[in-house]
Amino acid sequence: MEKTAPNHESQPLTSKKGDCKEGDDCAENGHLLKSTKPTLRLAENMHKAQPSQGDKGATGHISNGYSLAQSPSPGDGMEASVGVPCAAIMTTTTASPTCRVEVRQHPRELDERETWSKKMDFLLSVIGYAVDLGNVWRFPYICYQNGGGAFLIPYTLMAIFGGIPLFYMELALGQYHRNGCISVWRKICPIFKGIGYAICIIAFYIASYYNTIMAWAFYYLISSFTEELPWTSCTNPWNTASCTNYFSNQTIAWTRNSTSPAEEFYTRHILQIHRANGLDDLGGISWQLTLCLLLIFTVVYFSIWKGVKTSGKVVWVTATFPYAVLFILLIRGATLPGAWRGVLYYLKPQWHKLLATEVWVDAAAQIFFSLGPGFGVLLAFASYNKFHNNCYQDALVTSAVNCMTSFMSGFVIFTVLGYMAEMRHEEVSEVAKDAGPSLLFITYAEAIANMPASTFFAIIFFLMLITLGLDSTFAGLEGVITAVLDEFPHIWGKRRELFVLCFIVVCFMGALSTLTFGGAYVVKLFEEYATGPALLAVVFLESIAVAWFYGVAQFCSDVKEMIGFSPGWYWRVCWVAISPLFLLFIIISFMSSPMELRLFDYTYPYWTTVMGYGIGASSFICVPAYMVYRLAATPGTLKERILKSITPETTTEIPLGDIRMNAV
Repeated sequence: MEKTAPNHESQPLTSKKGDCKEGDDCAENGHLLKSTKPTLRLAENMHKAQPSQGDKGATGHISNGYSLAQSPSPGDGMEASVGVPCAAIMTTTTASPTCRVEVRQHPRELDERETWSKKMDFLLSVIGYAVDLGNVWRFPYICYQNGGGAFLIPYTLMAIFGGIPLFYMELALGQYHRNGCISVWRKICPIFKGIGYAICIIAFYIASYYNTIMAWAFYYLISSFTEELPWTSCTNPWNTASCTNYFSNQTIAWTRNSTSPAEEFYTRHILQIHRANGLDDLGGISWQLTLCLLLIFTVVYFSIWKGVKTSGKVVWVTATFPYAVLFILLIRGATLPGAWRGVLYYLKPQWHKLLATEVWVDAAAQIFFSLGPGFGVLLAFASYNKFHNNCYQDALVTSAVNCMTSFMSGFVIFTVLGYMAEMRHEEVSEVAKDAGPSLLFITYAEAIANMPASTFFAIIFFLMLITLGLDSTFAGLEGVITAVLDEFPHIWGKRRELFVLCFIVVCFMGALSTLTFGGAYVVKLFEEYATGPALLAVVFLESIAVAWFYGVAQFCSDVKEMIGFSPGWYWRVCWVAISPLFLLFIIISFMSSPMELRLFDYTYPYWTTVMGYGIGASSFICVPAYMVYRLAATPGTLKERILKSITPETTTEIPLGDIRMNAV
């Protein structure tokens, strides 16, 4: 870039610091440096420096709609503008031959947004968020239920055309606009701001039941510090006459009425579900689980109370430890007798199942909930990235790690299920009928208890479950915390620790119903109805708002500003059409055939289904409610109100060395 200097000589922007003259703009190490006299206005083709007092408020545009403003620095708040050829600053377009650099005193807070200490902190946080308990129990179960190895075909296709594009989109949005899931909509499409509030309510519901599962794992962990694991025998106070310990006595026959020691330990000692009669009579609160959950939330608080600077360090343990344990368990499982039976059952293709619609629905739902777009977490985490971070590469790497972890977890689970089938003299299909938490807390726990060095394997297994859950909890709560702090900085901006404490206390109080003797029924209800359909609908609207209202062309231009190249036609087609259709396909499938819920011997009555959908609607209602409020509060005719409501309100400030660019 060149500009006209007072001595009539063209001075290149890339000149060395020593060649810089008073009144000039210079570059050092790729950063545009402002001279000590910002009150001079230099226009292209002008040969004289002119005072710019009359043009303080003028802000020119560069290339694709950005203005330049100097970063805040201590001073008296003076401001000025400098006209410079735009092509030298933004080489992506050539919309304007001249632009101005605006030097203004901004509020100090704008420059104080924290960033990740290291790039690896961010990657481990995203991987820890995406790889959760569902990767260990849900994917293996869904895989063998829907055709084994054949299921990998719809799973891969849904990941390529649905899950990964949505994952990439959220990372790019968060990194570019540097805001949480509420305030980011002011810069995209204000009328959809209700999406952010809906996401926060959904995150609260998830925190109310998800951490209870970790409390179960923590109770198991405490119970594992014994010479003989308590779920290996039928002589405990909680056991019944149906308890059958076939491991200790091979002459005992396993019947359909038999229950294993592990099953009775889980249902009658950990959950105490026999003391509840259903959702209409949950019974009292388990004080043991309450203490476990209190300790879990205490760990969570001190991990996230200071922001990503602290949580980014914690994930070095919580995100990597599960992989070490999975590898150990995979090696141990592969050496067990009958392990090959489980692997064969896991991967044997059943090609005819690919013709069934529910297989494709399960594949789409699994990849969506596994990668986790729409929870506000990716927006929050990416907002703490440096502006020019390669979020495209991050999206591909973390998505691939997530999918490969799910696949590897299947081998960890099914080698053990094959071993169980060998011991019971049953088919793997009979042993593998448990789904969800029961697969971990009953089937896998029982297999571990009958291995050599069972105490060691039990301890590391339940530690792995806790660390898997902690990562996701850190992320889910951070999504809400970032959203609220960005939306209400004048209230909570300097009181993060207090807000985090208040929010965690509210989540703990919301989880009390899951700590009752019938709490497992509540967990199942929240998991299936209160979050899934509402979240799908919210993310569907989010994809429409970004691709159709904000505009895929503008979004791709934003991405190019960050990483230097624009997304190709594949990504554009996915964002505009395929990903929204992908979400719509899942939503219609969910709504057209609501599942009949059953847990153990309890079948959920019809009114519980209505209540579940009602809880889900309580979050989604924020979207239309805010649209009505927005249109009512905006002055003008209906057409003017709509146009104002879909037009971005504020600019996005983009750091460029010591210069701040505002996207307008």
